[in-house]
Amino acid sequence: MRVLYIDIDSQRPDHLGCYGYHRQTSPNIDRIAARGLRFDNVYVSDAPCLPSRSALFSGRFGTHTGVINHGGAAADPFIDGPGRGFSSILGRTSWARALKNAGLHTATVSPFGERHSAWHFYANFHEVHNPGRRGLESAEEIAPIALDWLERRGRDDNWFLHVNLWDPHTPYRAPASVGDPFADSPLPGWLTEDVRAQHWAMCGPHSAQEPIGFGPIGDDYKRKYPRQPYVIDSMDAVRRMFDGYDTGVLYADRWVGEMLAALERLGIADDTAILVSADHGENLGELNVYGDHQTADQHTTRVPLVLHWPGVTEAFAGQSRDALHYQFDVAASLIELLGASVPDNWDGVSFADALRSGADAGRDHLVVTQGAWTCQRGVRFRRGDRELLYIHTRHDGYHGYPDDMLFDLLDDPHEQSNLADSEPGLATAGRSLLDEWHQATMRSATHPVDPMDTVLAEGGPKHTRGELPDYLVRLRATNRGHWADFLEARESTS
Repeated sequence: MRVLYIDIDSQRPDHLGCYGYHRQTSPNIDRIAARGLRFDNVYVSDAPCLPSRSALFSGRFGTHTGVINHGGAAADPFIDGPGRGFSSILGRTSWARALKNAGLHTATVSPFGERHSAWHFYANFHEVHNPGRRGLESAEEIAPIALDWLERRGRDDNWFLHVNLWDPHTPYRAPASVGDPFADSPLPGWLTEDVRAQHWAMCGPHSAQEPIGFGPIGDDYKRKYPRQPYVIDSMDAVRRMFDGYDTGVLYADRWVGEMLAALERLGIADDTAILVSADHGENLGELNVYGDHQTADQHTTRVPLVLHWPGVTEAFAGQSRDALHYQFDVAASLIELLGASVPDNWDGVSFADALRSGADAGRDHLVVTQGAWTCQRGVRFRRGDRELLYIHTRHDGYHGYPDDMLFDLLDDPHEQSNLADSEPGLATAGRSLLDEWHQATMRSATHPVDPMDTVLAEGGPKHTRGELPDYLVRLRATNRGHWADFLEARESTS
């Protein structure tokens, strides 16, 4: 079997045509969905980038790998300790190891390992192709490497090729030659001037007044990335954000089309499995986060999952599945579809039988973790016909989030109305599911400390450490002194 995994950084599902987006951002990904299956409720267990791919390629929660942050001790996997054999646990049980056990030659085209010093990500790949610009590449710098690989190796049988595109990730960097394809296209209707104005008065990194970090950006950076908005001070700036993101999606999709054309040209399109997903989604204004992935919410943790698998998905072509899955459940399912066994230490659970039969079976609920910008855990669950998300915050990333948030995702898909106080029974249900999950995962952990406790003991998430003193000054200088007082008081009592 040949398997092509197209991994688009920061790709949220609802900005793809096959997920119902009103802009034509993804004609080639839509073609894959029309031939295969679209999964509507796939979530990364740990967000953002480094924790997410660590979980996917190990098949394990961050509480078990140790990786939930972008810096500090919780940015590296737990070591095996004195019981380590000649090969480490990761060496024996990673996703790439399981694919090798199934007889596949494994290759990745990605700068991810270097970007995050995530050297464990490369475990068990036969080939590593690093374009070398640490995630600032556009697709024309990455996809040609994959196309060359396909020309050389594509007709061989039994391979797994991972291709990592970055174009929707800030800073928006689609070439000028792409133009402004969405200049006349309506914006998503929820982000109105009233919403923008509310956000303008609030605080936090990547919020409306600081959409790139904690403060102003230099002129050189602005000249280098003209598509990127640097302050959300008007609806024109909102348009620049949506247009910049969506143009990145479209540009990545064009290169997806080049890879599909290569499969056709090589005569292997009908017997190559294609998987399209992402390491996390992206908040585009939700929770006052503009163009980043800082929370354990729906838009950071939900990812697209489009799958074409010869001999399996043809009977259900163009259909969608609604069940709840972790992304590493998908990895486990692919292992079983290839005839191999899921490693015993995985938290990922295969649903390969459901794929073969067409059933829509998944998890009862999911728990997702964020530890790089905030310290949060979210619980995605259902009660009757309600689609719910509960979020518990232990470090708010200087956004002023309450400790408990509850959202009804059908009535409020962009998380504008916190129901935790008005529906305490549902908030309690979410917290109970979180507590049960935490107890269960810690009982089965090889190390007795929750990595989130480590992050908090070290001073908080990597991207916020040491930023508060200067940010308090900025808040007071921009008529947000009440937020400065709030954050300062919260910090003094934490």
